[in-house]
Amino acid sequence: MTETIKVIATNRKASFEYFLMEKFEAGLVLFGSEIKSIRAGQVSIQEAYVDVPNDAEAWLLEAHIAPYEQAGKFFNHEPKRKRRLLLHKKQIRALRNDVRIKGMTVVPLRVYIKDGRAKIEIALAKGKKNYDKRATIAKRDEARSAERATRVR
Repeated sequence: MTETIKVIATNRKASFEYFLMEKFEAGLVLFGSEIKSIRAGQVSIQEAYVDVPNDAEAWLLEAHIAPYEQAGKFFNHEPKRKRRLLLHKKQIRALRNDVRIKGMTVVPLRVYIKDGRAKIEIALAKGKKNYDKRATIAKRDEARSAERATRVR
């Protein structure tokens, strides 16, 4: 069985703003108009984050899924509603403990369709300080200049 993955949206700023520790794949509980909008590529996770209020559930907050044009007024969804994430109970407990005890956060990295189902990749993350971000920028610039130098020759 081959897995087909179609990436819909990525959070490119996440690796710049945070040290990404551990990654998880979660399912999303969606309405019909939401999955149609996701398949059309109308989703943004730039300001989104994950909340783990208890040991039983995890929620995706502030993710914007645009209303589906063809759904009409009564069958559409609210663009920034909170959406439940489908994870194993052990994973939820581990996330909650790391967030509560170690002061970490959970950020979404990308939304994709895998075998016809919408999935989201989330990561346990620790925030970077300004000097860490400067080091990342310096490494990126150094790699870019090395790439330029090899391309010219």
